[in-house]
Amino acid sequence: MTKIKRETKETRIEISVNINGSGNANISTGVGFFDHMLETLAKHGGIDMDIFCDGDIDVDYHHTVEDVGIVLGEALYKEVFPVKNIERFANAVAVLDEAAVEVDLDIGGRPYLVYEMPRIGAIRDFDLELIEEFFKSLVFNFKIAVHIIYKRGTNKHHIAESAFKSFAVALRRALSFRESGIPSTKGIL
Repeated sequence: MTKIKRETKETRIEISVNINGSGNANISTGVGFFDHMLETLAKHGGIDMDIFCDGDIDVDYHHTVEDVGIVLGEALYKEVFPVKNIERFANAVAVLDEAAVEVDLDIGGRPYLVYEMPRIGAIRDFDLELIEEFFKSLVFNFKIAVHIIYKRGTNKHHIAESAFKSFAVALRRALSFRESGIPSTKGIL
């Protein structure tokens, strides 16, 4: 289990993660929809997560969402690296009614994000553009490459949740055990 605390003028965050968990989540960021998405990530990723964030949500949700992504990415990096005995590459498509989003990822130590999702609009008072900010912060601090591709759907909640579920399932698959040691022709990641 990895625990990280981070405090700035905009947020105070405490996170603990266990990638070999059972999907238990205790999430409190002050942003209801974001909490729901993080719980989804934990559940479908099989990752135990405790996330507490006291952020300046009276200003905007941006700092909270971005900073949680940073700290969660750092915690996952500490849990996974140095990489050995995992599949490394994986993908998943999660379907939620009419919505489907595909996620392809590589736990290879090289951060990159391809994000082809709707960015316009909001779910209640949660701007959809914040989902990209979360994944950008997570991916670059976790040091993984992730492609998140919208396939279809009309309901914004379903589309967003499909992205988090797809990411979680792909991550769980990429972290699955394999016998062969370091999954790289270079011999190191």
